[in-house]
Amino acid sequence: MTTPSEVHTVDEKAELEMLEFGDKQPKFDYSGVAAKTDPKEIALVRKLDFSILPMIWIMYFCNFMDRNAVTNAKLNNLSRDLGLKGSEYNTAISILFVGYLLGQIPSNMILTRVRPSWYMASFMALWAVVSGLTATVHNYTGLVLVRFFLGFVEAPFYPGALYMLSIFYTKRELSLRIAIFYTGNIAANAFTGLIAAAVFATLDGSHGLEGWRWLFIITAVVTFGIAIIAFFVLPDEPGKTWWLSQEQRELAISRMKRDTTQDSGSTSMMNGLKQACFDYRTWLFCFMMNMHVSGDSFKNFFPSMIKTLGFNTTITLVLTCPPYVVSMIISPILCWSSGRRNERTWHIIGATVVVIAGFIIAAARTDIAARYVGVVIFVSMSSGVNDIMLSWAATTLCQTPEKRAVSMAMVNMLSNLAQVYTPYLWNENTEPRYIPGMASCAAFSTFVVISAYVIMLVLKRDNERIRQTEPETTVLYAY
Repeated sequence: MTTPSEVHTVDEKAELEMLEFGDKQPKFDYSGVAAKTDPKEIALVRKLDFSILPMIWIMYFCNFMDRNAVTNAKLNNLSRDLGLKGSEYNTAISILFVGYLLGQIPSNMILTRVRPSWYMASFMALWAVVSGLTATVHNYTGLVLVRFFLGFVEAPFYPGALYMLSIFYTKRELSLRIAIFYTGNIAANAFTGLIAAAVFATLDGSHGLEGWRWLFIITAVVTFGIAIIAFFVLPDEPGKTWWLSQEQRELAISRMKRDTTQDSGSTSMMNGLKQACFDYRTWLFCFMMNMHVSGDSFKNFFPSMIKTLGFNTTITLVLTCPPYVVSMIISPILCWSSGRRNERTWHIIGATVVVIAGFIIAAARTDIAARYVGVVIFVSMSSGVNDIMLSWAATTLCQTPEKRAVSMAMVNMLSNLAQVYTPYLWNENTEPRYIPGMASCAAFSTFVVISAYVIMLVLKRDNERIRQTEPETTVLYAY
């Protein structure tokens, strides 16, 4: 009979040889990870799913709805009403990410020392207020100022939510949960266009306000209401979440310790920062995610891209929905497959190759049907890739809670540097095919493929080193 200490001798993933511990015992894969068999653990994960995921899902929906309301507002003459000229609209889009990027690492460092529930809910209420102030601007300067400060108050949410998921869910579980979480973003992309169309059709000119101003007012009120609920629903650390029993808290802590490769316990905030910065794998994940987000830059101009198909504003907004609905179906399936097989590399590479094909189709063809099919392809496949990469980073750079928190913030921050420069790839004078933007996105996605393969080779080497120097270690890096 094979013993747990022999897991480190398992052949590489191509073999996927499973070590059996009796009829009812867990089976361990190439990285020393086993599927859940304990009924209490299964019940705990189910409770986490029904408590955490709905709350952060709707928070993410509101986050993206508020941030990207400006892209729909453009279709309701925001640029004309504010007197925007040249690339001023592009600057208003990109300026948000200055504050958004600067705030992420400090925020996640603080998050390891405060109650995450109160911290994240408070910032949600703040971003609701700042987003609502967009309805009061009357010129380019006002728009840029509001967008700049909106970036600062939105900065804590996304990396904080990723960190929260990563301290509750294991390697096999995390990618699917991130995918479900990320469908909040996808749903916002899909349905905020429809929400905007309804607001513009019914409230444009009401009480002397343009439809786009009503859009910012309504979304801000909804977001503020959700923030109040979040104070009471969001979890804190596994050992301090009020809606878990003491037994469940202990189980939540122990199962995450079992799942962590080279677990080093807790450390100081500054040491966590050093650990993240001096681990070269952090920078590999940052580069891969930056290339992916650069390839996703079409999202900030998606309604304008669809408008080039030649339909009126209402039909244009309706047509922004189907690609994201398809994505909401495909992304969880892709991540479920990745988690079930405990495999990341080839899921990322395969899906990204399909994304590249979509960019090529959309740029190369001039007929409406083919261009729209290309759009559906690259939109529907890109989100799943994003989710797998984030879970991969979170479960690799996790030796201390502080390192995990900083690493997730670094990966998200540096990946979103793309939001500062990529808006200038989508200039109106390149309509309708946006060839510079499409070609750039295809090139960025090619680097994603290369990066994923390189990281796989690195982690294979690390596993071999662990087998040789730490033979007692049974949990290895997954790739």
